[in-house]
Amino acid sequence: MLACELRLAGADVVVVERLAERTGESRAGGIHSRTLEVLDQRGVLDRFLAEGEPQPVGHFSGLYLDFDESESRHPYPLMILQSAVERLLEEWAGELGVRVRRSAAVSGIRQDAGGVTVELDTADGAAELRAGYLVGCDGGRSTVRKLAGIGFPGTDATMTALIGDVELPGLPEDYVWVRRTPGGDYSAIAFEPGWYRVITSEYDRVADRDEPATFEQLRESLVRVAGTDFGMHSPRWVSRFNDAARQADRYRKGRVLLAGDAAHIHFPAGGQGLNMGVQDAVNLGWKLASVVRGRAPESLLDSYHDERHPVGERVLHNTRAQAALARPGAATDALREVFGSLMVFDDVNRVLRHMLTALDVRYPVDGDHPMEGRRVFDADLKTDEGVIGVYQLLHGARPVLLDLCGSVEVTAAAAGWADRVDLVAARAEDELWPVPPVGEVPAPAALLIRPDGHVAWAADAGGEPDTAALRAALTTWFGPALEG
Repeated sequence: MLACELRLAGADVVVVERLAERTGESRAGGIHSRTLEVLDQRGVLDRFLAEGEPQPVGHFSGLYLDFDESESRHPYPLMILQSAVERLLEEWAGELGVRVRRSAAVSGIRQDAGGVTVELDTADGAAELRAGYLVGCDGGRSTVRKLAGIGFPGTDATMTALIGDVELPGLPEDYVWVRRTPGGDYSAIAFEPGWYRVITSEYDRVADRDEPATFEQLRESLVRVAGTDFGMHSPRWVSRFNDAARQADRYRKGRVLLAGDAAHIHFPAGGQGLNMGVQDAVNLGWKLASVVRGRAPESLLDSYHDERHPVGERVLHNTRAQAALARPGAATDALREVFGSLMVFDDVNRVLRHMLTALDVRYPVDGDHPMEGRRVFDADLKTDEGVIGVYQLLHGARPVLLDLCGSVEVTAAAAGWADRVDLVAARAEDELWPVPPVGEVPAPAALLIRPDGHVAWAADAGGEPDTAALRAALTTWFGPALEG
C-alpha cells in the first residue's frame, strides 16, 4: 500500500521482500469502514468488493456491534482474507510501476546525510541498495526496527491462541462464534464452502514464540477447550498468536521509518491490525513523497509519528481491554454480561464502533472547525460534469481545495500552490454532513483535503473564510508557496 501511495505521488520506490513469493496464508480476515474508504479514495475499492463479503455486524471482544449506514458509504466490515488483499495490492502496485525485489533479506543499514544504504542477503550473494529513505514494513519482529535501534516497549503475552484453516465435517452448527468454556474459548467460522477457520484461545499458557505451530497442536487445543476436534482434517494453514502488546517508541529515526506491525503489535481483537497498517501507509505515503520530491521540508515527516503513534496507542489500549474481557472465569462472565447490556445503548455502541473502524480518528490541528483533522465524508457534489463523490477527487492522491461557495478569496489565497493542490469548484448536494463522533454538521463553504482524506482546513458557510489560516495550512502540509 505504501509503495502504491509513493508511486501515485511520483516517487521512485522499490519493495524489498525476503520471501521468494507470497505465502498464500489467509491470515487477517477483514477490512473495516475506514480502510474501505481509503481504497475508495484511490479508485480501487471495486476490486476488493468483488472478492469479499459484507458483514452486517462487527464485534468488541466477541460481543456484537451494530453499524450506522449514515456515517459512511461503507458502513460494514468486508470479510476478505489477507491473502486476497495482498494479491490485489500487488497487482495494483505492478500497474503503477512499483519494482519488487524478492528473495532479498535486509541484513544491515547505514544512514548518512544523503540517504540510506541497505545491505541485502540475496540468492546471488550480498548486495546493497541505496535510497533516500527506508520504511520498515517487515512485521512484529522487524529487522529494520532492530537495526535502526528503535525501542519496542510494551507488555508480554499472557495467553496463547492457535488458528487454522481446516475441514470440519463434525461441526453440528453452521458456525461457532467465541464459545466460552472453563478452559478458554473457540470459534469455527466458515470462510469458503467446505472449510473453516478454527481459533482456540487458552489462558495462562504461553508458547515459545519460536516454536512452530502445528495441526496436531491445534487439534489438541480444540479437544481441551471444546471436548472434541469435530473431525477436523486437511489443514491449509496453522499459526499462533497471543496478547503481547508493543509499540515502537518512535516511528521515525532519521531516514528510517516504520509502518504496520513493525510499529505496533497487539491482540488481534476486532480486526484492527491490517487496517491500521494500511492507514499508516496512507498517512505516510504522500508526506514522504513530498519530501523526496523537494516539495515539502523534511520536518513534515515528524507529523507521521505525531499523528499515527496516538492511533496505535489507542488500539493497543482497546485490544488489551478486549483480551481482558475474553478470559475465562465467573468474574469475567459477569463483566461480559454487564458490558453486553451496556452495548445495547446507542451511545455506547457508537463509541465502540467508531473506535474499531477508525472513523473517529482526529489528527492534531490548530483550528476548531469540527471537520478539521478528521477524515472527510464522501459527500455528493454537483459539478459542471455532473454529480460526483468527494472521494473521486482523491483518486490521484493529490491534495484538494474544495470551494463550495464560489469564493474569490479562497481561490486567490491558494494561487501559490496551484502546482501541488487541485482547486475544485462544486456545490454540496446535502445540507448536513456526518462527522463521527460529532454528529451531523452544516456543509462547509470550503475544505482543504489532504491526500489521505483528512481535512487540513475548513470554512463555514455564511461567513468570511479565514484565508490566513488557509495559507498557513497550505504551507504546513504542502510546503511554501511558489514565488511570483
